[in-house]
Amino acid sequence: MSLGLIFPGQGSQKVGMLADMREALPIVRHALDEADDALGFSVSNLMLEGPENVLGRTENTQPAMLAAGIAIARALSSAANMRPECVAGHSLGEYTALVFAEVMSFGDALRLVRLRGQAMQNAVAEGEGLMAAILGLDDEAIESVCDGVEGVVQPANYNAPGQVVISGEREAVQLAIEASKARGARRAMPLPVSVPAHSMLMVPAAQVLGEALEATELKAPTIPVLHNVDALSAVDLADCSRKLVRQVAEPVRFVDCVRAMQAKGATRLIECGPGGVLGGLVRRIDKGLDMLSCGNLESFEKVVRALAT
Repeated sequence: MSLGLIFPGQGSQKVGMLADMREALPIVRHALDEADDALGFSVSNLMLEGPENVLGRTENTQPAMLAAGIAIARALSSAANMRPECVAGHSLGEYTALVFAEVMSFGDALRLVRLRGQAMQNAVAEGEGLMAAILGLDDEAIESVCDGVEGVVQPANYNAPGQVVISGEREAVQLAIEASKARGARRAMPLPVSVPAHSMLMVPAAQVLGEALEATELKAPTIPVLHNVDALSAVDLADCSRKLVRQVAEPVRFVDCVRAMQAKGATRLIECGPGGVLGGLVRRIDKGLDMLSCGNLESFEKVVRALAT
C-alpha cells in the first residue's frame, strides 16, 4: 500500500502521553530529550506529569504535540522503514509534517510553534474569542450562517463531511451556534478553548509568525507536504512561509488535504500522535482508506505489524 502520514494538532494532548513508548523505545526518549534541550525546559516532564492546566496552555501544547509526533514518526521509521508518498498535518500538525519532511529542523520548529502559541494567545484577550463545533450541516450552510451573523465568525476547520468548527468573537460565535441549530444542525456546541484559531482575529499572531519565519532556515522538502490553506504543496520555500503565515488566520482544509493525499496515490494513512482524532475524521471522509493511528506502545506495535504485511 502507498503510505501517507498525518499529524494531529491541539486538542489531542493529555498528561501521560507517550509514557509507555518513552520507557520502551530509546528513540522516543532521545527525541523527547532533544525537545527539552531545544526549548530550554522539560516539555517531556510536562507531557508525562502535567499538571493538565499547564500542558493545556497553547504555548506548551504546541511544542508538546510536535515533539510527540516526531518521536512517534521516528520510532515507526526506524522499526518499519516507512517511505510515505506524502505528509500533512492538522493546524499545528503541519509543522510536524514539515519537520518530518526536513523542511525545518526539529529545534527550530519547536521554538517556532512555542512562539506561535504565545502569539495566538496574545492576539485576543482571554474570554473574547470562542470556537464551536457544528455537526450535521454541509459546508455551504455553515458558511451562510457565518455570513449572516454580525461580528467576526468564520469556518476554522473543515474536518469531515458534516463536521466544521467555527471561530471568532464570542458573541458572534454564540449567535452562529443558535442560527446553526435553527438551520437543523444535529449539534452545535462551544469548544473548551480560549483562542479563536484560524480566524481573522489571529492576524496579529500571523504577523509575529511571519517575522519569525524570516529568521528560520527552510529547506526543500524530501517528501511532498500538503498545506492546510489549500491542500497543495508549496512551489518554493517563500511559498511555504506564506502558507504558514496564512494558516494562522485561515481555515484548515483537512478534508481537501486527505483527498489530495489520495490523489497522490496514498491508500493507507498513519496518524502519528496521541488521541486518534484524525483517524476518526479520515474514516468519515472515506471509509475505503486504510487508516492506522499510533499514539502509544500498543498501537505502535500494531502499526509495525501492519506495515510488515
